[in-house]
Amino acid sequence: MLATTPAIAAGSLGAKPQPTLTADGDLILRPWRPADAPAFLGAYQDPAIKRWHTNRPDSLPDVLAWFTRYEQDWRQETGGHWAVTGPDDRVLGRLAMRGWNFADGNAGCAYWVRPEARGAAVAPRALTALTLWAFGVGFHRLELGHSTLNMPSCRVAEKSGYVLEGTQRSSAIHEDGRHDMHVHARIR
Repeated sequence: MLATTPAIAAGSLGAKPQPTLTADGDLILRPWRPADAPAFLGAYQDPAIKRWHTNRPDSLPDVLAWFTRYEQDWRQETGGHWAVTGPDDRVLGRLAMRGWNFADGNAGCAYWVRPEARGAAVAPRALTALTLWAFGVGFHRLELGHSTLNMPSCRVAEKSGYVLEGTQRSSAIHEDGRHDMHVHARIR
């Protein structure tokens, strides 16, 4: 039993449909759909996404299984996963909020952007929108991690108001070996 009141009441998110959010510049964050599977799989063929994301699908059935897990994460209140699209509904990127801790109001964020959408501030605009939504539903602290060598991710975090808190030495394994990881956080 918690000695304190949870930051977010159990059942307050998973009992409702996952929301569609909007971000500056006509970006839309919405739940993934089966029709998005080819764009999702194609993103993982990009060398930059492959470099920083070692957990990746190998086929369209893999992607559809991931989408099913994403729906389960929402219902079980362990995470939320959004496709980032433009007004034409074309997938530009991905945002995830995982490891939900309702007692403390904490979660972790992750993102990628398809190569053709880079340079248009898609990731910081989408991450800012997701952050504001999360704070509005009761989350208190959101954090993200990235390799210290991944400077684009560092810039996204900073542009989105996520303060660099430190470095976890030799914390993650990428295809080229162990990496030190930056930890950024934003607090409500």
